[in-house]
Amino acid sequence: MTNFAKMMKQAQDMQGRMQDVQNSLTDIEVTGSAGGGMVEVTLNGKNEAKRVHIDPSLVGEADAAMLEDLVVAAINDARGKVDTVAQEKMKELTGGIELPPGMQLPF
Repeated sequence: MTNFAKMMKQAQDMQGRMQDVQNSLTDIEVTGSAGGGMVEVTLNGKNEAKRVHIDPSLVGEADAAMLEDLVVAAINDARGKVDTVAQEKMKELTGGIELPPGMQLPF
């Protein structure tokens, strides 16, 4: 029984470390660019759009800021919809069985 207890302790420790890593992903930011840097998108480690920069020469100075905000909102809206569809598909796969708190599919 001690091996089982040790294994459970290790699993709990790993779960705690995984949660810490997931929490820290919000602080990571990565920027991708296109058009020689004329368009940039910054995402955090959880794939949430944080910023979009569009060179004003592409759309005009006044329109760039509003367009950037709209693109961020559209990216995050699409991402939310993907998450919802993925959860529905996983629910179909698991036959509606609820997973333990903090456990999500795909792993």
